[in-house]
Amino acid sequence: MRRKIAGKLLICAFAVAMVGSVCLHAEEADHLVRKTAYGEVLGTLDEGSQALVWYGIPYAAAPVGELRWAEPADPEVWEEALDCTEPAEPGMQYAMDYATGENTLIGTEDCLNLDIYATADAEKLPVLVYIHGGNNQTGKSGEIPGKQIVKDNHCVYVSLNYRLGLFGFNCLPAIVSGGEKTGNFTMLDIAKALDWVKENIAAFGGDPENITISGFSAGGRDVMAMLTSPLFAGKFDKALVFSGGMTMADEAASASQIAAAIAPLAVEDGLFEDEAEAKEWLLTDADDVREYLFGLAPDRVCALMGNAGIRMSAFPHLYNDGILLPEEGFDTESYNSVPLLMLTGETEFSLFCNFDGYFFSPAMADLDEDTLNAAKNFACLYGSDMYRIFNGQCSAEKMSDKYDSDIYLCQVAYGSVNSATFLPAMGSFHGIFVPMLTDDHTYASFGDFTVEGYQKMAGVFDQYLTNFLATGDPNGEELTEWPAWTPDNKVSLVLDADETEAIIEAKDVSSTYEAIIGEMEADDSVSEEIKSGVIQNVMNGRWFSDALDKYYENPSLWH
Repeated sequence: MRRKIAGKLLICAFAVAMVGSVCLHAEEADHLVRKTAYGEVLGTLDEGSQALVWYGIPYAAAPVGELRWAEPADPEVWEEALDCTEPAEPGMQYAMDYATGENTLIGTEDCLNLDIYATADAEKLPVLVYIHGGNNQTGKSGEIPGKQIVKDNHCVYVSLNYRLGLFGFNCLPAIVSGGEKTGNFTMLDIAKALDWVKENIAAFGGDPENITISGFSAGGRDVMAMLTSPLFAGKFDKALVFSGGMTMADEAASASQIAAAIAPLAVEDGLFEDEAEAKEWLLTDADDVREYLFGLAPDRVCALMGNAGIRMSAFPHLYNDGILLPEEGFDTESYNSVPLLMLTGETEFSLFCNFDGYFFSPAMADLDEDTLNAAKNFACLYGSDMYRIFNGQCSAEKMSDKYDSDIYLCQVAYGSVNSATFLPAMGSFHGIFVPMLTDDHTYASFGDFTVEGYQKMAGVFDQYLTNFLATGDPNGEELTEWPAWTPDNKVSLVLDADETEAIIEAKDVSSTYEAIIGEMEADDSVSEEIKSGVIQNVMNGRWFSDALDKYYENPSLWH
C-alpha cells in the first residue's frame, strides 16, 4: 500500500504545501485531493505542462498469497489521503539494464494500480484508458505519459499497471479447476480497472458514460480480445487499437507449454528426476500442484518465459477458455460492437527483424555485409507487409459482417520506403505513432520527430483523435474525409509527411497473404538457401505468420 498522509491537515499547514517540486497554496493543493470510493488521493501538478497527475491509485487489492492467481478483489478502504505524487511500481518483470547489458528483475506482484492525468478545468470530458504494450510480459503505465494528451485531445487520460507474464496468464488445471475459472488474469485486472474508472472518474473531470479503451501492441491485442468477451460488455464506449490484431491461444496447448516451462523448477526442487514426469504432474488439477505453484518465489515464476518476440508459443496468453474469451475465438458471432479505430505502421516488423538472433547466428556468420543486409531487408519487407494487414485489415475483414459499429483503419507511412521521409533501417516502425502523442518517448534514436512535417502530421492526427474520443467519428471540419472501412470500400487513412508538410490521404492499401507470398516467391534479391533460412527462423511463428507457416510447412514452435 502506498504512503498515507494526513491530507488536508498537512496541506493547510502554514497555508502552503510542497507537492512534487511545485510550491502550492492551500487552495491549489486542496484541488489535488480527489475522493474515490476507497478514500481520498493526493496528486501532483506537472510544472511544465500544468497537467494534474495522480500516480499509482490502487484499483484492486494486491494479488499476493491466495490472490496470486485469482479474480482481483476490492482494495481496502483508507482513511487518510493517499500520496499519489510519485509513479508506482509496475508488474514484476525482467527488464534490460542498458548500463550492464543484463536483464534485471524489477516491479512487484502488488501492481494493480493506475495513473490519471487531467487538466485543472476538466469537467465531464471523454476518458481515454490506455493499456501498455510489452508482450503482456513487460512494460509500465508510464509507457505513454498523458501530460500532452489531456491538453491536445481534451480528455482525461488513465493508464494501467496489471499482472504480467505468468502472473497475468496461467491456465494450468490446478489454477483453473472447477470449470468456471479463467486463466486470463490480466484481462480480469483490466475489467476491474474499467469498473473502477466508471465508478470514480467523475471526481477527476471525466465522463463515465464516454470511455474509450485503448492499447498498444499487447495492449492493443488485449483490446481486440475484449471486443469478443461477454465480461467486457458495457464497460467502454469506443475502442482505439495501436498495432494490435487478433490473437488468442488454444487453452490446452497453452497449458502444455506452461507446464513445460515450470517443469525444470520441480526437478530442481527435487520433486521429480526428469522434466517429462514433472510436466505430466503439473498438468493435473491435484491439490499438491496448486500448493506448489502458489508457494513458488515470485522471482522464479517471473524468470520462466523470456521475451515472446511476437510469438504466442513463447508465452501463451489470451486463452479461448469459453469463460472469459469464446472458444471459437474471433470467429464469434457476438462482438461488443463500439466505434473502433485501428492503426498500424507500414514497416512494423523492422523492430523485431533487425535484432533477431538468427542474423547473429552461425548460419549467418560467413555472409558479407551486403548479403546479410539483403536477408534482413527481405524479412523486414514481407514480414512488415503481413504484419500491417494483420494489425487492421484482416481484423476488419473478419469482423465486418458481425460488427454493428463503424470501423476506421489508419496506416502511418512516415519513415517507410514509400514515404516522403525515409527512416533508414527502422522505417515506420512498431510504435511510430507514439511521438505523435507525446514528446516524452524513447524513439529519438530512430529519427528526428521534432521536424515540422512530422509535427504537422501529429497535429492532424490529434484532431481526428479528439473527434473520435468525443463522438466515435474521427471526421471534422477542414480534415480529409476518413470513411469507415467496409468490404466494398476498403479505405484507410494514410499519414505521411515531408520535411515541412503533412501528407494525408484516404486510400485503399489492402493486400492479401497470397499476394505477399507470391511476391516472396518471385523475389531474387537473396538466394533460395538464405530465403528459406529467413522464412523458417525469422518470420516463422509470429502473430501474423499462420498463412506463411502453412505455405512453407514451417515446423510448429509449440511443445
